[in-house]
Amino acid sequence: MLLDIKDLREDYNQGNLELADTAVHPFDQFHLWFKAARQSEVREPNAMTLATISATGRPKARIVLLKQLDEQGLVFFTNYDSQKGKDLAVHPAAALVFFWDAQQRQVRVEGTVVKISPEESTAYYQSRPKGSQIGAAASPQSEVIPDREVLENAVRQLETRHANEEQLPRPANWGGYRLLPDTFEFWQGRSSRLHDRIRYRLVNGEWTRERLAP
Repeated sequence: MLLDIKDLREDYNQGNLELADTAVHPFDQFHLWFKAARQSEVREPNAMTLATISATGRPKARIVLLKQLDEQGLVFFTNYDSQKGKDLAVHPAAALVFFWDAQQRQVRVEGTVVKISPEESTAYYQSRPKGSQIGAAASPQSEVIPDREVLENAVRQLETRHANEEQLPRPANWGGYRLLPDTFEFWQGRSSRLHDRIRYRLVNGEWTRERLAP
């Protein structure tokens, strides 16, 4: 046995979640919880697990950063040729998970992912530090490379080519996605594993709320 962690436990006592106290709209509830996480000790509260399904049906998951919440959904950015981009091109259904340890809270979001407009992608890309623009342009994300030197050489070439420019043109294969949610679940840890779970579902264009057993 490499790890025996049966006794690794944490008591959950940071709060409760009553159905009557939740917002009517899940976007409002998410905004409230995100604001609380941002004001607390949570580091990178916008970090979220993105789960996708590959062309062969295998689940894939990784951490990405939420960059925008609007009336339509949750926006993140990546290389369209990456594994996640390839997955979403075949299976646009995806799920997100946020975990905010300081509040002992979790939020799950499910829905359909679509690309945002090229104009939105360009605006965000060119708002990033120049080094981040170069890094995104230099990396053939998710592809096998022989060594790190390949990346460093690509970065140096781009630095030289764009030395006199404040911004780089956005690569055509880099941009944003928006997850259009049809399900939210808000989880509040409680003592004795009797956690609070409130689920929102989009039914015929209207959001409904319900409590789930832990």
